[in-house]
Amino acid sequence: MNTVKTVRELRAAIARARSEGKQIGLVPTMGNLHSGHAALVSKAAQQADFVVASIFVNPLQFGANEDLDTYPRTLAADQETLLQAGCNLLFAPTVDEMYPHGMTGLTRVTAAQLSNELCGSRRPGHFDGVTTVVNKLFNMVQPDLAIFGQKDYQQLAVIRAMVLDLNMPVQIIGEPTVRAEDGLALSSRNGYLNEEQRALAPALYRHLREMADAIKAGERDYATRVTQQAAHLEAIGLRVDYLEVRHATTLLPAQTSDRDLVILVAAYLGTTRLIDNIHLNLDNTL
Repeated sequence: MNTVKTVRELRAAIARARSEGKQIGLVPTMGNLHSGHAALVSKAAQQADFVVASIFVNPLQFGANEDLDTYPRTLAADQETLLQAGCNLLFAPTVDEMYPHGMTGLTRVTAAQLSNELCGSRRPGHFDGVTTVVNKLFNMVQPDLAIFGQKDYQQLAVIRAMVLDLNMPVQIIGEPTVRAEDGLALSSRNGYLNEEQRALAPALYRHLREMADAIKAGERDYATRVTQQAAHLEAIGLRVDYLEVRHATTLLPAQTSDRDLVILVAAYLGTTRLIDNIHLNLDNTL
């Protein structure tokens, strides 16, 4: 696996792969990789001939008082993880390489409706930062396909909308959430949790499962169920940012007639914000 830090080197390496008739797969990341990221790279290696991963902690998607400066940067360990997972090329640019003219007045890409819901309303500008940097990566790499994790469900929906609306020739593949044995969705931010918080964190997924089971059993009073589950989470020590039942594609509030649903949650343990979701298709509940 080669590591490059400039767009020029990146494009030269991809041009060589293209000249050999290889299909290009892209896995964008912010580094501090875990087995969930490795699963994305492994999936890309199954679907494409040449896998490019990027590691870039993107300032555009961090708001004021968020963890941009303290976000873990573990390049050496990440390189080993990527190598073992089947990555062919790592693109690890600096901020100046990604934004050579600065970020003030930068042209930005917005997926308006989906970006304003859920995490978008809590983190203004976050998804504009995501779509802008992903758009730049797509232009730099020009992949045939790109892999994103379903743990960041809204992010995946926003990127799919961007690709559809802007006629981008990229196949977007969502890979199922990878979880620890106790059910906690793997996340780079899990490392912020202390021992007591880490023991409590799996309750988030358990409560999602309870909601999903109730909906599969016929529950359609989503507002009451959300209120109950949120109260249970608060009672055991989590601070719920949101807990919602939404249409799986539009992310609008779920109606009783909707069959394709997603339950989404964001909650704080101390200062650490955790997100999770369960996709629930009522026409296929096996």
